[in-house]
Amino acid sequence: MSAAALDPIRLGLIWQRLNGIVDQVSETFIRAAFSTVVRENYDMAFSLLDVQGRQFVQSKRSIPSFIGTLPRTLAAVLEKIPAESLHPGDVIITNDAWIGTGHLNDISMICPIFHDDRLVAFAGSTAHTVDIGGAPSPTAQDCYEEGLCIPICKIVERGVENQLVIDFLTENLRAPAETLGDIRAQFAAFHDCRHKLGAVLREEGLADLEDIVAEIIARSAKSMRAVIAGLPDGRYSDEFQVDGFETPLTIRCTVTIAGEAIDVDFAGTSAQIARPINSVLNYTQAYSCFALKCLLDPEAPNNSGSFETITVRAPEGSLLNAARPAPVWGRHLSGHYAPPAIFGALSAVLPERVIAESGSPLWNVYFKGVQETDGSGFVKMFFMNGGHGARPGGDGPGCLSFPSNVSNQPIEMFENQAPLLVTEKCFVPDSAGEGRFRGGDAQRISFRSLASAPVTMTIRHERITYPPRGLLGGQNGAPGRDLVNGEPIPAKSRTLLETGDVATFQTPGGGGLSPPEGRAREAVLRDLDRGLLTAEKARRVYGDVGG
Repeated sequence: MSAAALDPIRLGLIWQRLNGIVDQVSETFIRAAFSTVVRENYDMAFSLLDVQGRQFVQSKRSIPSFIGTLPRTLAAVLEKIPAESLHPGDVIITNDAWIGTGHLNDISMICPIFHDDRLVAFAGSTAHTVDIGGAPSPTAQDCYEEGLCIPICKIVERGVENQLVIDFLTENLRAPAETLGDIRAQFAAFHDCRHKLGAVLREEGLADLEDIVAEIIARSAKSMRAVIAGLPDGRYSDEFQVDGFETPLTIRCTVTIAGEAIDVDFAGTSAQIARPINSVLNYTQAYSCFALKCLLDPEAPNNSGSFETITVRAPEGSLLNAARPAPVWGRHLSGHYAPPAIFGALSAVLPERVIAESGSPLWNVYFKGVQETDGSGFVKMFFMNGGHGARPGGDGPGCLSFPSNVSNQPIEMFENQAPLLVTEKCFVPDSAGEGRFRGGDAQRISFRSLASAPVTMTIRHERITYPPRGLLGGQNGAPGRDLVNGEPIPAKSRTLLETGDVATFQTPGGGGLSPPEGRAREAVLRDLDRGLLTAEKARRVYGDVGG
């Protein structure tokens, strides 16, 4: 079928079927998964890529960074294992940080899909695993300390699992059953995807997807080019400091608009450091492209076409383009700053579209210890979202992740897996950055150790010294806090919790947008009534609002 012969209505129906396939098979993966990180937090992705390696559809639950890095993972896979050496039933695996999502805890897999003995597409998936062996630490000096690196290899060949790869994983992980359960859940999703995609091709009378994909990608590319062409040419910059370790670090971003093209350059950003907060270029590019997609053309289908005229650069050896063997376990602690840097730079030309800074980089905490019931070891992670930045036309939601989109997990589910009791989970008054539109509220959450043996708690948090910024005259959100038994602890540290110890985390609040003088009186009174704003702060920021 040629592109000229594609009826728009039929193209739309096929496009919706392809979207339905990836959403359905990602649910197969999620429901079959063993870990709560996949089942509850949706820290995963599933997408389809064409034979040229262009991504053309992804599941709605997918993490932006995983979606952004899968095409680069596929390119590296095909460089080592050419397409002509692939067979039906093959699955390729890797977690190499510089090939995949930027750290070892994300396992990416590629499955070639054949129809009538012809390669027609690739299914790609990525899932976070809490444990990947080693001893990942906030003070790691290189990537070798951070766990097992899986080189590009076939974990399944012609439908048969590669026992050697399975053995390597089993012998290097603390909880191999959980990780292997997630991996095999992806095998099930690949199997489901092959059958569903084959059904679409047969029912639509298609030998392959080439013309369909070419048209879909061309339309997204045309849409993005038109949006960029409507922006004023020029160079726009932003620079700010972030917490870092012993000393603050600098994020600098220059966005150049020229015709239908955009160049994002992070020259001037601090050099990489011997601590695990460095981002590889794959990850930086993924979140930069995601930010531009959200800002410029969010309605067009998301695929490789949207990014044809976007380039993202960072000096090699910098915080946002770390060179091997830099430690990268907490790469989100720098990579998550790419979107606010881009928004800050473009706020001068797109003030009606940008959002203020959110309470990211994403906060999480790792607990490692021994189960009271059977003496087995556990390694569990809990995600905590800060306040979302204020939006043009609306306040920022409380406790909503951005730029990542991981979900919260039920407290009861977490407590059932580890000897820890959540004693508090609440919004924090006065934590949002005020403005015409206020930022999202922070949350406070406390964990009490019920274990008879010490529990190792590892954290890697940002926005303690430098809180989320307000934009265009909005105020900053509140900084985060980390406490054990009421006493502050370093935001990037490992602590032993004894029986009865209480760890408390207060995430950062979102920044405000535009000066507070423009906020509606009714909105201020509503915040007061809900207990999210105290009378003292209201008087200080807004004056006498009465009521």
